[in-house]
Amino acid sequence: MSTTYAKGVPPAAERRLLPPFTREHEDLRDSLRRFVEAELLPHADAWEDARWFPQELFPRMGELGFLGLKYEEAYGGQGGGYLHDAVLAEELARCGSAGVAAGLGAHITIATPPVWKFGTEDQKQRYLVPSIAGTKVAALGITEPDAGSDVAGLRTSATKVEGGWVLNGSKMFITNGCRADYVVTAVKTKPEGGHGGISFFLVDTDQPGYSASKIEKLGWHASDTALIALDDAFVPEENLLGELHGGFKLIMANFQWERLSMALGSVAAMEHVFERTLAYAAEREAFGRRIGSFQAIRHKFADMATRIEANRALTYHALRLFVEGREPLQEVTMAKLLTQRASFEVADECLQIHGGAGYMVEYGIERAARDARLGPIGGGTDEIMREILGRTMGL
Repeated sequence: MSTTYAKGVPPAAERRLLPPFTREHEDLRDSLRRFVEAELLPHADAWEDARWFPQELFPRMGELGFLGLKYEEAYGGQGGGYLHDAVLAEELARCGSAGVAAGLGAHITIATPPVWKFGTEDQKQRYLVPSIAGTKVAALGITEPDAGSDVAGLRTSATKVEGGWVLNGSKMFITNGCRADYVVTAVKTKPEGGHGGISFFLVDTDQPGYSASKIEKLGWHASDTALIALDDAFVPEENLLGELHGGFKLIMANFQWERLSMALGSVAAMEHVFERTLAYAAEREAFGRRIGSFQAIRHKFADMATRIEANRALTYHALRLFVEGREPLQEVTMAKLLTQRASFEVADECLQIHGGAGYMVEYGIERAARDARLGPIGGGTDEIMREILGRTMGL
């Protein structure tokens, strides 16, 4: 897959410095882009075909410091902040396989933050430290076959026994569920359920009672998405994460960052497929002319470029508010809603410009479209995003 930049499209080192990013963040971007282009992008096709990417990527990224950018140095992190992770989300989107980006991103963005925010010192030492090093892989287990957006409808239960808890139930659509060493798992700890009856546990996967089977998907082929079964899986008392019956707070605590990360990644993915299509249009000829010289094609690029910048502007606005410590519920929700559908539609337009070549696996454009289709579903569907926005308006 080519990494040649179209005329007028700058590499990372020449990118405009846009707030809230500083030169330090752009230096990190240069480092990440070199890593992505040297160690991820060349293997994207093979990993997609294999429906798996190597486990060794986690310790490799840990060695480079990329798994703990926002975590304290005391735990092996880099002592940065959310903006460093924002750069990571953007650059992983350029790796040629959303499945790879999803597997790495799930570990970094949604599975380890609850341990960081709510874990005891002992739990951080046992789980967060090796996760930052990449020697333990994490997954987040909330969604169930009958409970997705309706978190209060969770059925997986925990029964108190001597020395801990016994878990029974199942989890669905769990990224890293097959490869994870532990799953940060939400369960019912009160028979009546509801938001007040949910707790979180750190569930080790190398034990009787835990099993995971891989689910085949439209896109994200290089990632493992699992159906997890818990059949009398034991969790020791010390693996209760946060307060008993206080799990709903843990679920809500990271939603903003998860959705903002998705928006950042989608804008970057749009930009990447746009660049590749622009380069194609500058070279491909039809009727004796480069196809980019036809007005119909030029106007498509004009519209896509405008759309990408509008999506970036809203996403960066939400990011600025987030890192300032505000509560940008509306802005983050809008960014998530706008960017996910836009990313799919931009990829589809780029496929159209490629014509028959875009429909072929060789060019990777059809993959970009397939991968982008999950955006309006994962992390909160478009419908849920609209419901949240409506409620913030008092409706």
